[in-house]
Amino acid sequence: MSPGEEGAPNFKVPPLSCDAHFHVFGPAERYAFSSDLRYKPPLAPLEDYLELARHLGIERYVFVQPSAYGRDNACLLDALRAVGEKCRGIVDIDENIPDAELGRLNCLGVRGVRVNVNPIKPPEPGFSKTMLPRIERLDARCAEIGWMLDFLAPGWLTQELLPTLAKLKAACTVAHMGMFLARDGVNQPGFRQFLDFLRKGPGRCWVKLTGVYRMSVTPGFKDADPLARALIATVPDRLIWGSDYPHLSFADKVGSVELFNLLGRWAPDEAIRRKVLVDNPARLFGFQTP
Repeated sequence: MSPGEEGAPNFKVPPLSCDAHFHVFGPAERYAFSSDLRYKPPLAPLEDYLELARHLGIERYVFVQPSAYGRDNACLLDALRAVGEKCRGIVDIDENIPDAELGRLNCLGVRGVRVNVNPIKPPEPGFSKTMLPRIERLDARCAEIGWMLDFLAPGWLTQELLPTLAKLKAACTVAHMGMFLARDGVNQPGFRQFLDFLRKGPGRCWVKLTGVYRMSVTPGFKDADPLARALIATVPDRLIWGSDYPHLSFADKVGSVELFNLLGRWAPDEAIRRKVLVDNPARLFGFQTP
């Protein structure tokens, strides 16, 4: 279904609004997939994404490296070159990558590195300790160059990582609202800890209002409303929004416009939406302000 067939968005975005989390997938014969695929990626070329962005009124973009490409960032980098100054990128790289390569990526618009754990990984107490060497090395390098660490993890692991996030020198982002299950509500221990960390921590952690279908199963995702609104009430200056296009294994269950409209429900105040869509991503990703 094309964006136009889904209908018009329920609200008009301010100029220079940003989609801070989505993926593009080029032809398989040109861009090779990783050998350990979690899912079969669709063909979702840059042109299709930009059609959606125009429909929503989005003018700035942050491409995020999908796990399907592993550490081969070629598709993302080609998209950065094609779009230019209006976009940024989050890549997946080896923590010991040469400085010269970091510099090259920075010039192309890369501003961060993914730390991506399967969002349906079952609880494994202590797993975060196995991640520390990579995180600590990346943190040192990202802090030096002005990049961020971009975390995606199941809720139990987000909770386990909070002490590590508190020690980071670089900024960090947490995707999909921390991946805490909506059915467990705002008072579940992990989410309460997350809010407390955001409120009282060092102030370098940003949260993505993305991927609601990954933690909510109710019609209209209404059980996620309290979590989103709690985040908005707690850190409105450190929230960003992303479409999570092309929605991967959920593509036949959700619509991009439907998901976009949730932001209007969560943040009916235009001033808050402007922060989430324009001001916050401009500060975090270094976009020029008007």
